[in-house]
Amino acid sequence: MKTIRNVLSLVVLAAVAHMVVAHKVVAQPASEALGPASGLPIPRFVSLKADKVNMHVGPAKTYEVKWRYQRAGLPVEITGEYENWRRIRDSDGTEGWVYHSLLSGRRTGVVTLRAKDELLPLRGKPNPESTVTAQLQSGVLGNVKRCTSGWCRLVGEGFDGWLPQEKLWGVYPNEPVD
Repeated sequence: MKTIRNVLSLVVLAAVAHMVVAHKVVAQPASEALGPASGLPIPRFVSLKADKVNMHVGPAKTYEVKWRYQRAGLPVEITGEYENWRRIRDSDGTEGWVYHSLLSGRRTGVVTLRAKDELLPLRGKPNPESTVTAQLQSGVLGNVKRCTSGWCRLVGEGFDGWLPQEKLWGVYPNEPVD
């Protein structure tokens, strides 16, 4: 009788341990994945370091150039890594491979609006009632200085202010940026 109880106890303990481990694996957010080459989180946002950056269809210079970017500072999302190459996605959803030294950790963002003629008010403070400091069009690029409580401070040529975080491509929803 004691042996049966001991076996049952072990079975119950094993089941509980399995549930705890399974819960931790399931509860772990996807952002906890680290790149095998850099050790940094994947996915993550970065920006283009150079004015001319080639996106390749594969992780080597011998692969065909899929796209050529011509503006430093554009935000891109790193979605994968292979040695010194980073798989990126841009704001249009285009994906390909870029050499790591052509990317910067500087955080930038692009204003995203549904209508091309729509203007987004940039506010003096992270508050919808705050004074409007500028009106931004879709596609405006700026440096992300801070994001908190659903608002981001965006700074660029001739503007500095706060906008709702969901109107900016280059940061994740509710991601704090300092």
